[in-house]
Amino acid sequence: MNKNLFYFLLVLAMIFWGVSWVNVKILSSYINEYELIFLRMGISFISMIPILYFFKLSFKIDFKALFLILLASVVLVVYSISFFLGVEHGMAGFGGALVTTLIPINTFIILAIINRKTISLKHSFALILGGFGVLTILNVWNFDLNEIFSKDNIYFLIASILWPILTIISSKAVKTNPLVFTFYVYVISTFIIYQFFIDNSLFNRTYSFDFIFWLNIFVISILSTTFATSVYFVGIAKLGTNEVSSFIFLVPSSALILSAIFLDEEITYNTILGTICTITAIYILNNLNILRILEVLKIKK
Repeated sequence: MNKNLFYFLLVLAMIFWGVSWVNVKILSSYINEYELIFLRMGISFISMIPILYFFKLSFKIDFKALFLILLASVVLVVYSISFFLGVEHGMAGFGGALVTTLIPINTFIILAIINRKTISLKHSFALILGGFGVLTILNVWNFDLNEIFSKDNIYFLIASILWPILTIISSKAVKTNPLVFTFYVYVISTFIIYQFFIDNSLFNRTYSFDFIFWLNIFVISILSTTFATSVYFVGIAKLGTNEVSSFIFLVPSSALILSAIFLDEEITYNTILGTICTITAIYILNNLNILRILEVLKIKK
Protein backbone atom coordinates (compact mmCIF):
# COMPACT_ATOMS: atom_id res chain seq x y z
CA MET A 1 0.00 0.00 0.00
CA ASN A 2 1.20 3.50 -0.84
CA LYS A 3 2.72 5.09 2.27
CA ASN A 4 0.93 8.42 1.84
CA LEU A 5 -2.39 6.63 1.36
CA PHE A 6 -1.75 4.80 4.61
CA TYR A 7 -1.16 8.19 6.26
CA PHE A 8 -4.66 9.13 5.11
CA LEU A 9 -6.08 5.96 6.68
CA LEU A 10 -4.30 6.83 9.93
CA VAL A 11 -5.82 10.33 9.88
CA LEU A 12 -9.25 8.78 9.28
CA ALA A 13 -8.65 6.34 12.13
CA MET A 14 -7.78 9.20 14.48
CA ILE A 15 -11.01 10.99 13.49
CA PHE A 16 -12.97 7.89 14.44
CA TRP A 17 -11.10 7.79 17.75
CA GLY A 18 -12.08 11.41 18.16
CA VAL A 19 -15.75 10.70 17.56
CA SER A 20 -15.61 7.98 20.22
CA TRP A 21 -15.57 10.78 22.82
CA VAL A 22 -19.00 11.81 21.53
CA ASN A 23 -20.14 8.19 21.56
CA VAL A 24 -19.03 7.66 25.16
CA LYS A 25 -20.84 10.77 26.32
CA ILE A 26 -24.08 9.61 24.71
CA LEU A 27 -23.74 5.97 25.78
CA SER A 28 -22.98 6.87 29.40
CA SER A 29 -26.67 7.56 29.88
CA TYR A 30 -27.46 3.95 28.92
CA ILE A 31 -24.73 1.74 30.44
CA ASN A 32 -21.75 1.92 32.78
CA GLU A 33 -18.08 1.95 31.76
CA TYR A 34 -17.54 -1.79 32.17
CA GLU A 35 -20.56 -2.68 30.07
CA LEU A 36 -19.41 -0.25 27.40
CA ILE A 37 -15.93 -1.79 27.30
CA PHE A 38 -17.45 -5.28 27.11
CA LEU A 39 -19.82 -4.44 24.25
CA ARG A 40 -17.20 -2.42 22.39
CA MET A 41 -14.55 -5.13 22.45
CA GLY A 42 -16.99 -8.00 22.05
CA ILE A 43 -18.61 -6.58 18.92
CA SER A 44 -15.19 -5.60 17.61
CA PHE A 45 -13.65 -9.07 17.77
CA ILE A 46 -16.76 -10.60 16.19
CA SER A 47 -16.62 -8.05 13.36
CA MET A 48 -12.95 -8.88 12.74
CA ILE A 49 -13.62 -12.54 11.96
CA PRO A 50 -14.80 -11.95 8.35
CA ILE A 51 -11.89 -9.54 7.85
CA LEU A 52 -9.38 -12.21 8.86
CA TYR A 53 -11.06 -14.72 6.55
CA PHE A 54 -11.15 -12.21 3.70
CA PHE A 55 -7.39 -11.69 3.92
CA LYS A 56 -6.93 -15.46 4.44
CA LEU A 57 -4.98 -14.93 7.64
CA SER A 58 -4.13 -17.86 9.86
CA PHE A 59 -5.47 -17.92 13.40
CA LYS A 60 -2.42 -19.89 14.54
CA ILE A 61 -0.02 -18.18 16.93
CA ASP A 62 3.16 -19.29 18.66
CA PHE A 63 3.90 -19.28 22.38
CA LYS A 64 5.68 -15.91 22.30
CA ALA A 65 2.71 -14.29 20.52
CA LEU A 66 0.31 -15.85 23.03
CA PHE A 67 2.32 -14.42 25.92
CA LEU A 68 2.37 -10.96 24.30
CA ILE A 69 -1.38 -11.18 23.59
CA LEU A 70 -2.14 -12.05 27.21
CA LEU A 71 0.06 -9.20 28.41
CA ALA A 72 -1.43 -6.73 25.93
CA SER A 73 -4.97 -7.79 26.89
CA VAL A 74 -4.37 -7.09 30.57
CA VAL A 75 -2.81 -3.72 29.74
CA LEU A 76 -5.72 -2.84 27.43
CA VAL A 77 -8.30 -3.72 30.09
CA VAL A 78 -6.55 -1.69 32.78
CA TYR A 79 -6.09 1.19 30.30
CA SER A 80 -9.80 1.14 29.40
CA ILE A 81 -10.88 1.04 33.04
CA SER A 82 -8.49 3.87 33.94
CA PHE A 83 -9.75 5.93 31.01
CA PHE A 84 -13.42 5.55 31.86
CA LEU A 85 -12.89 6.00 35.60
CA GLY A 86 -11.01 9.18 34.80
CA VAL A 87 -13.92 10.44 32.71
CA GLU A 88 -16.38 9.47 35.44
CA HIS A 89 -14.53 10.93 38.43
CA GLY A 90 -12.19 13.55 36.97
CA MET A 91 -12.26 16.35 34.42
CA ALA A 92 -13.14 14.70 31.11
CA GLY A 93 -12.03 17.62 28.94
CA PHE A 94 -8.69 17.97 30.64
CA GLY A 95 -8.27 14.21 30.63
CA GLY A 96 -8.75 14.07 26.88
CA ALA A 97 -6.02 16.65 26.41
CA LEU A 98 -3.70 15.15 29.01
CA VAL A 99 -3.89 11.55 27.79
CA THR A 100 -3.57 12.25 24.08
CA THR A 101 -0.75 14.71 24.68
CA LEU A 102 1.23 12.43 26.96
CA ILE A 103 0.82 9.23 24.89
CA PRO A 104 3.27 10.18 22.10
CA ILE A 105 5.53 11.96 24.57
CA ASN A 106 5.61 8.94 26.88
CA THR A 107 6.11 6.63 23.89
CA PHE A 108 9.18 8.55 22.77
CA ILE A 109 10.56 8.71 26.30
CA ILE A 110 9.97 5.00 27.07
CA LEU A 111 11.55 3.93 23.78
CA ALA A 112 14.47 6.28 24.35
CA ILE A 113 15.05 4.69 27.76
CA ILE A 114 14.70 1.12 26.42
CA ASN A 115 16.99 1.80 23.45
CA ARG A 116 19.28 4.09 25.45
CA LYS A 117 18.94 6.80 22.86
CA THR A 118 18.48 10.54 23.19
CA ILE A 119 15.53 12.35 21.61
CA SER A 120 16.64 14.64 18.83
CA LEU A 121 16.14 18.38 19.04
CA LYS A 122 13.68 18.29 16.13
CA HIS A 123 11.53 15.60 17.75
CA SER A 124 11.66 17.37 21.09
CA PHE A 125 10.43 20.57 19.50
CA ALA A 126 7.65 18.70 17.65
CA LEU A 127 6.47 16.96 20.82
CA ILE A 128 6.46 20.21 22.77
CA LEU A 129 4.58 21.93 19.94
CA GLY A 130 2.04 19.10 19.79
CA GLY A 131 1.55 19.18 23.53
CA PHE A 132 1.08 22.94 23.45
CA GLY A 133 -1.47 22.54 20.67
CA VAL A 134 -3.57 19.99 22.54
CA LEU A 135 -3.52 22.02 25.74
CA THR A 136 -4.47 25.13 23.79
CA ILE A 137 -7.44 23.35 22.19
CA LEU A 138 -8.81 22.49 25.64
CA ASN A 139 -7.98 25.97 26.98
CA VAL A 140 -6.33 24.51 30.06
CA TRP A 141 -4.53 27.80 30.68
CA ASN A 142 -7.70 29.04 32.40
CA PHE A 143 -8.20 25.96 34.59
CA ASP A 144 -7.64 25.96 38.32
CA LEU A 145 -4.35 24.18 39.12
CA ASN A 146 -5.94 22.49 42.12
CA GLU A 147 -8.52 20.93 39.82
CA ILE A 148 -6.00 19.94 37.16
CA PHE A 149 -3.78 18.10 39.62
CA SER A 150 -6.57 16.57 41.69
CA LYS A 151 -6.16 12.93 42.74
CA ASP A 152 -8.96 11.87 40.37
CA ASN A 153 -6.81 12.73 37.36
CA ILE A 154 -4.34 10.02 38.36
CA TYR A 155 -6.49 7.70 36.22
CA PHE A 156 -5.61 9.76 33.15
CA LEU A 157 -1.91 9.69 34.01
CA ILE A 158 -2.06 5.90 34.32
CA ALA A 159 -3.83 5.65 30.95
CA SER A 160 -1.22 7.86 29.27
CA ILE A 161 1.50 5.44 30.39
CA LEU A 162 -0.38 2.20 29.69
CA TRP A 163 -1.19 2.97 26.03
CA PRO A 164 2.49 3.44 25.04
CA ILE A 165 3.27 0.18 26.86
CA LEU A 166 0.47 -1.50 24.88
CA THR A 167 1.87 -0.04 21.67
CA ILE A 168 5.38 -1.29 22.42
CA ILE A 169 4.13 -4.76 23.40
CA SER A 170 2.21 -5.00 20.13
CA SER A 171 5.28 -4.01 18.12
CA LYS A 172 7.20 -6.97 19.59
CA ALA A 173 4.90 -9.54 17.96
CA VAL A 174 6.84 -9.36 14.70
CA LYS A 175 5.93 -12.90 13.57
CA THR A 176 2.18 -12.44 14.08
CA ASN A 177 -0.02 -10.49 11.70
CA PRO A 178 -1.14 -7.32 13.54
CA LEU A 179 -4.80 -7.97 12.66
CA VAL A 180 -4.60 -11.46 14.16
CA PHE A 181 -2.81 -10.05 17.20
CA THR A 182 -5.47 -7.37 17.65
CA PHE A 183 -8.27 -9.94 17.23
CA TYR A 184 -6.96 -12.12 20.05
CA VAL A 185 -6.37 -9.10 22.28
CA TYR A 186 -10.03 -8.15 21.89
CA VAL A 187 -11.17 -11.74 22.53
CA ILE A 188 -9.21 -12.09 25.75
CA SER A 189 -10.02 -8.55 26.91
CA THR A 190 -13.73 -9.23 26.39
CA PHE A 191 -13.45 -12.43 28.43
CA ILE A 192 -11.61 -10.65 31.27
CA ILE A 193 -14.19 -7.86 31.45
CA TYR A 194 -17.07 -10.37 31.32
CA GLN A 195 -15.65 -12.52 34.11
CA PHE A 196 -15.01 -9.72 36.58
CA PHE A 197 -17.34 -6.83 35.77
CA ILE A 198 -20.43 -7.88 33.80
CA ASP A 199 -23.85 -8.80 35.15
CA ASN A 200 -25.87 -11.00 32.77
CA SER A 201 -28.79 -8.59 33.14
CA LEU A 202 -27.01 -6.45 30.53
CA PHE A 203 -28.17 -8.81 27.78
CA ASN A 204 -31.81 -8.40 28.80
CA ARG A 205 -31.54 -4.63 29.06
CA THR A 206 -30.07 -4.19 25.58
CA TYR A 207 -33.42 -5.22 24.03
CA SER A 208 -35.00 -2.02 25.33
CA PHE A 209 -32.31 0.31 23.97
CA ASP A 210 -33.23 2.59 21.07
CA PHE A 211 -31.69 3.38 17.68
CA ILE A 212 -29.44 6.11 19.13
CA PHE A 213 -27.80 3.59 21.43
CA TRP A 214 -27.12 1.05 18.68
CA LEU A 215 -25.89 3.70 16.25
CA ASN A 216 -23.32 4.88 18.77
CA ILE A 217 -22.36 1.30 19.63
CA PHE A 218 -21.79 0.66 15.92
CA VAL A 219 -19.59 3.73 15.53
CA ILE A 220 -17.55 3.14 18.69
CA SER A 221 -17.06 -0.59 18.04
CA ILE A 222 -16.94 -1.10 14.27
CA LEU A 223 -15.47 2.23 13.16
CA SER A 224 -13.57 3.51 16.19
CA THR A 225 -12.28 0.12 17.30
CA THR A 226 -12.32 -2.54 14.55
CA PHE A 227 -11.26 -0.15 11.78
CA ALA A 228 -9.31 2.54 13.62
CA THR A 229 -7.37 0.35 16.04
CA SER A 230 -6.60 -2.21 13.33
CA VAL A 231 -5.18 0.55 11.14
CA TYR A 232 -3.18 1.79 14.13
CA PHE A 233 -1.60 -1.58 14.87
CA VAL A 234 -0.98 -2.34 11.19
CA GLY A 235 0.69 1.07 11.05
CA ILE A 236 2.97 0.09 13.92
CA ALA A 237 4.17 -2.88 11.88
CA LYS A 238 4.54 -0.92 8.64
CA LEU A 239 5.76 2.50 9.80
CA GLY A 240 7.11 2.02 13.32
CA THR A 241 5.95 2.86 16.83
CA ASN A 242 7.18 6.46 17.03
CA GLU A 243 5.77 7.51 13.68
CA VAL A 244 2.30 6.09 14.26
CA SER A 245 1.98 7.29 17.86
CA SER A 246 2.40 10.90 16.78
CA PHE A 247 -0.91 10.76 14.87
CA ILE A 248 -2.73 10.63 18.23
CA PHE A 249 -2.25 14.41 18.31
CA LEU A 250 -5.21 14.60 15.87
CA VAL A 251 -7.65 12.93 18.26
CA PRO A 252 -8.50 15.86 20.57
CA SER A 253 -9.00 18.33 17.73
CA SER A 254 -11.30 15.96 15.83
CA ALA A 255 -13.13 15.17 19.06
CA LEU A 256 -13.88 18.84 19.67
CA ILE A 257 -14.96 19.51 16.09
CA LEU A 258 -17.29 16.50 16.10
CA SER A 259 -18.59 17.48 19.54
CA ALA A 260 -19.46 20.89 18.11
CA ILE A 261 -21.37 19.23 15.28
CA PHE A 262 -23.25 16.61 17.31
CA LEU A 263 -23.34 18.12 20.79
CA ASP A 264 -23.52 21.83 19.91
CA GLU A 265 -20.27 22.63 21.69
CA GLU A 266 -18.57 25.89 20.74
CA ILE A 267 -15.42 25.92 18.59
CA THR A 268 -13.10 28.68 19.79
CA TYR A 269 -10.00 30.34 18.41
CA ASN A 270 -8.04 28.10 20.77
CA THR A 271 -9.39 25.10 18.85
CA ILE A 272 -8.22 26.52 15.54
CA LEU A 273 -4.77 27.47 16.88
CA GLY A 274 -4.35 24.15 18.66
CA THR A 275 -5.33 22.17 15.56
CA ILE A 276 -2.73 24.02 13.50
CA CYS A 277 -0.07 23.27 16.15
CA THR A 278 -0.90 19.55 16.31
CA ILE A 279 -0.94 19.09 12.54
CA THR A 280 2.38 20.94 12.31
CA ALA A 281 3.83 18.65 14.97
CA ILE A 282 2.79 15.56 12.99
CA TYR A 283 4.28 17.10 9.84
CA ILE A 284 7.62 17.62 11.59
CA LEU A 285 7.68 14.20 13.25
CA ASN A 286 6.88 12.24 10.09
CA ASN A 287 8.20 14.45 7.29
CA LEU A 288 4.78 14.27 5.64
CA ASN A 289 4.38 15.52 2.11
CA ILE A 290 0.88 17.05 2.20
CA LEU A 291 0.80 17.76 -1.54
CA ARG A 292 1.61 14.13 -2.35
CA ILE A 293 -1.10 12.90 0.02
CA LEU A 294 -3.70 15.11 -1.66
CA GLU A 295 -2.49 13.95 -5.07
CA VAL A 296 -2.84 10.29 -4.07
CA LEU A 297 -6.36 10.89 -2.75
CA LYS A 298 -7.32 12.67 -5.96
CA ILE A 299 -6.08 9.75 -8.05
CA LYS A 300 -7.96 7.24 -5.89
CA LYS A 301 -11.23 9.14 -6.38
